[in-house]
Amino acid sequence: MSKSARTTEEHGGRIDRGNQGAPGQGRAGDIADRVRGSAAEWAPTTARVLLGLVLAWFGYHELMTPQLWTGYVPGVAATSQAAIALVLVHGWVLLMLAVAIIAGVALRLAAAVAALFLLQIVISLTISGGLTDLTLRDVGVLGLAICLTGGTRQRAVLTR
Repeated sequence: MSKSARTTEEHGGRIDRGNQGAPGQGRAGDIADRVRGSAAEWAPTTARVLLGLVLAWFGYHELMTPQLWTGYVPGVAATSQAAIALVLVHGWVLLMLAVAIIAGVALRLAAAVAALFLLQIVISLTISGGLTDLTLRDVGVLGLAICLTGGTRQRAVLTR
């Protein structure tokens, strides 16, 4: 006999719901359970959208003002045309990844590519300047991208 059947049988056929007999206590518990369930259900989607917004923000700024970003290009003179071209390509890739991640199109692939890009950024920043607040911020964003590569439960996606 299952535990729920025993509980029902022990209480003369009525279902034991704990302390829900107190006025208002059952409803508050139900609401809290629904909020927790909804938060757990939507957390991966929220993370996905936030990662996409971060990537879109930096991609947009790299496209609009590439000369401000050329100092971050490793192995290339910051004033060279090659540095500007690399920043523009990087900006476009970030923007495309952002759209794919926010829309949920090839999400795990887009998150994996974003993780590789962010890993390159973290390594480059660490080599050039050590562990700074900027580097550690990017470590957090990298962690978010890595988490999304393994996630399977997403809401509001264009494809599955």
